[in-house]
Amino acid sequence: MPKKALLIIAQKDYQDIEYTRTRAALEREGLQVIVASGEGGTCTGRFGGSVQNTLPLRQVKIENFDLIAFIGGGGAEAYVRHPEALRIAHEAAVAAIPLGAICIAPLILAKARVLEGKKATVWDDGQGTQREILEQAGAAFTGDSVTVDGLIVTGNGAEASEEFGRTLTELLR
Repeated sequence: MPKKALLIIAQKDYQDIEYTRTRAALEREGLQVIVASGEGGTCTGRFGGSVQNTLPLRQVKIENFDLIAFIGGGGAEAYVRHPEALRIAHEAAVAAIPLGAICIAPLILAKARVLEGKKATVWDDGQGTQREILEQAGAAFTGDSVTVDGLIVTGNGAEASEEFGRTLTELLR
């Protein structure tokens, strides 16, 4: 039976490239990919992509997955305050399930308090805003394209998405 990866994307304005490249990297390694979002139904990407969501966040049971990752894009900011997204991130970290977040999505992990004492990266607006949020949550900002600390993988944007996906799969070996 193939291992299962859960990709969590925003209902609207997920980052298309991060989603497609991360998903492709996971599928190349034989993982079955399930997509979740806040509500369920069709999700629309910032650049015109469209994905049919399989699972609303409220129905996610982390024990059903071998790996969980949050995809960025402007819409992912809503998950920084979304109780179900925070629950999923926290439960995955506690259960030692590989957990990833790319672009703006590492802020979700920061808000879920799973980056304390960890190295992490994030897309930054050039003003240091996102870096500051990570550091306030106790993370050591690296500025690297992809950062791994234990079972947590963070990536800083679309350019890092293929490496991000590959790095996540390496945690399952």
